[in-house]
Amino acid sequence: MSLADEAPPQSPLGQSPFRAVWRAFSASGVAVGSLAVFLLLVGAALLAPWIAPQNPFDLTQLDVLDGRLPPGSHGGAAGVYWLGTDDQGRDMLSAILHGLRLSLVVGIGSAVVAGSAGTLVGLTAAQAGGRVDAALMRLADLQLSFPSILIALMVIAFLGRGTANVLLALILVEWAYYARAARSAALVELKSEYVEAARCLVLPERRILLRHVLPNCLPSLVVIATTQVARAIALEATLSFLGLGVSVTEPSLGLLIANGRNYVLSGETWISLYPGIALLVLMAAINLAGDRLRDALNPRLGS
Repeated sequence: MSLADEAPPQSPLGQSPFRAVWRAFSASGVAVGSLAVFLLLVGAALLAPWIAPQNPFDLTQLDVLDGRLPPGSHGGAAGVYWLGTDDQGRDMLSAILHGLRLSLVVGIGSAVVAGSAGTLVGLTAAQAGGRVDAALMRLADLQLSFPSILIALMVIAFLGRGTANVLLALILVEWAYYARAARSAALVELKSEYVEAARCLVLPERRILLRHVLPNCLPSLVVIATTQVARAIALEATLSFLGLGVSVTEPSLGLLIANGRNYVLSGETWISLYPGIALLVLMAAINLAGDRLRDALNPRLGS
């Protein structure tokens, strides 16, 4: 039998695994719709400085007399306040578009940094084993034993408000999830035959980890990243709602919701309602797309 006869059959979609994942992902209309909504929100956030009717943080464009106008009112530089205004006369549509920018930056930025750091810790623990593995995993277990909001509050209380401090708090909250997942996946891969073959070729352990083990760990890490992005956005919104998140000069969706809580009983619900809807839609889109991505990367988890 020739080597060609022993080669495994190719996938009907060719050699690219991305096409197979996309085919499984796109089989769900809900997942495709969620991904489209997420990309639409990301695009709107990126284009906010150009498509927003008003710069809600430019004091020269605000008029206190336009404060708390209901949706559909006319006036000011925005022309028509389609979603109304808040107590400072800011156009709610413009504020939501700019708030989306900060929420996405905090959520995605914390996931990238925490994912990179946690993956490095997990791979190191799996490769080193012994006391190094035990020490790193006990540190991760210690972090996971505390509620996420408590750790974030402690960091903010010590460092103060601000986007950079919120990012740091979220990174400290999230890294352990990636570390545990990376270690579990790496332990399985390190026992594989291709790793043994690479070691027989006396390849450096660093190269084995980065070139061979890490790519096979990425699917599970990508799924965790989708859930952690939504979780980070929700945690940042909670901190900002409590007045402990980003500064008032760069409000996120959580801070916009908090601005209207004093006017809910007086019937001016739109100040908190529309930012809340935007936050809910954003998180739902990420979670629904992430759930389907998990099933596409590991069909055994699907229904």
